[in-house]
Parts: sequence; structure tokens; C-alpha cells
Amino acid sequence: MLTRRRQFAIILRGAARGRCAADERGRISFRVSILASGSSGNSTLLETEHTALLIDAGLGKKEMQRRFEALGRPRPARVDGILVSHEHSDHCSGLGQMQRKWGCPAYLTEPTYREILKMLAESAGKKLERVEYIRAGERFEIGEIEITPFTIPHDAADPVGYAFRANGTKVAIVTDLGYLPELVKQHLRDADFLILESNHDLEMLKMGPYPWYIKQRVMSRTGHLSNTIVSEFLADAEVFDGRAQHLVLAHLSEQNNNPDVARISAEEALNRRPGEFCFRGMLHIASQRTPLGPFEL
Repeated sequence: MLTRRRQFAIILRGAARGRCAADERGRISFRVSILASGSSGNSTLLETEHTALLIDAGLGKKEMQRRFEALGRPRPARVDGILVSHEHSDHCSGLGQMQRKWGCPAYLTEPTYREILKMLAESAGKKLERVEYIRAGERFEIGEIEITPFTIPHDAADPVGYAFRANGTKVAIVTDLGYLPELVKQHLRDADFLILESNHDLEMLKMGPYPWYIKQRVMSRTGHLSNTIVSEFLADAEVFDGRAQHLVLAHLSEQNNNPDVARISAEEALNRRPGEFCFRGMLHIASQRTPLGPFEL
């Protein structure tokens, strides 16, 4: 008789091992490469056969190149757009460099753009060259990918998460949020690949080195998701459908979390799911320093 652990077959893999087979015809719906995830920089490359998107640009040009080399692949010759979730520097510090490198537009909300302009003015940085405004709740397309931005609760001007669809497959990416509103949970449903923040362990945060006002910010409803909140979500079969082939815990704090703590918390939660709704995908932990992927769906 299989144990519950064997039933949902959680697997933690590193960058070189984080691969899955494409469909039987050899065609991919999505290829996902998580280049960096954490408070020092975030960036994910999402590709189909004809379209390439960068979600957040928190790495500089040289570091971006190093991440692609670590994945054993060249930097893509073309990127069709850079999508920005919000204006905090770990998500947009390399935006201008990446935009000039690929000559592609940046997609972001107007309030986010205004905040980035202020940051560029203060640092005497070059202005962004091509900008396309998006709005939460309004779908749009880039190439063959349909994109739905949705509002998330974070202490930024107009932060968004993203859901992507192409060729009958869905990818959802959501980090930097203090809790999981019903609207966000709805956008995470039916995801075949889910990147979800699991930022901190509450006890590690409370006992850690941060000043109290920063601890309050992190724990607030516009801060970051704790392992506890994530585990409650993963255990509840009525809100997390468990259909994802890959579940990636992301944006882990290097001071207030560690991969083993986050993984054990998530595994225990998935173990609590009813047998008929068990999670049969793979669990991964994204890293600040080591890229993860590519995953082919």
C-alpha cells in the first residue's frame, strides 16, 4: 500500500535536475526558467515555440548572463516583452538594461511606471524606451500567450500577479503579497505550473535580526506570505485544486526562512489533503543564487 507521501510524489530538484518531458508529439506549451527568486533579485523567463517573455527584471545584464550559463543554455536572442509585477528594486533594477538589450517593450501598470520614473530620476538612470500600460483584470496577448494580470496585496503602488495561457496550458506566478484574497486564489486555479511565494517562517522572523518595524511590515497584510499561510492554502482542497504538474515555492527570505523549513511545511500540508484530492505533481524550491529549470510543459 502506498503511503500518502508516495501518492503525491513530491520531488525537490536542483537547477540541473528540474526538467520534465514535453508532450508525446515533442511540442512544448511552455518552457519555464526561474533565473532568480528572492529579495536581492527576481526574474523568470517564460517561453513558447514562438514567444518569449521575461517576468520581472531584478538582475543586471552580467548576472543574467551568468544565470543562463548555469542553466547550460544561451541567453535568448529575442524577448518579446518584459512584464513587471511592481516597482520594488528586486523586481525592476535591471529593467532598463534588459529592455535595451532586447529592444522590447516593458508591460506594467501606469502607477508602477510612475514610481519607476521617480526611482530613475533619483539615480540619474536612463528612461525606459518603450512602455505598454496594462491594468489588473484586463487580459491581453503578446504573441501566442494570453496574459491576465491580477491585483495582489503588497505595499507598492499597483502590484500585480500574472496568469499565462498558451496551447491549453496555464502558468501562474504570484509573489510579494501579504495574504491570499479570494480573487488571487481564483487566478491560481487550474494552473499547470504554479510559482507561489513562501517568504518566511514566522518564528524565525520574530527571533531574527530585522528591526521591529520591518518585521511588522513583512507580517502585515501588504507584506509577504509566511510558510504558515502557504501551508493552509495547500492543505485546503477546496481552494487549491492540486492539479499543477510543478509547484515552486519562491521568494524565500535568506534571513527568515530556509529551503528545508519551507519544504517540510509544504509537504506536511500536502499530506493533509484528502486522498481523492492528493497532489501528484512535483515540489520545488526556487533560489536567490541558483537558477531553476528549464521546465517543459
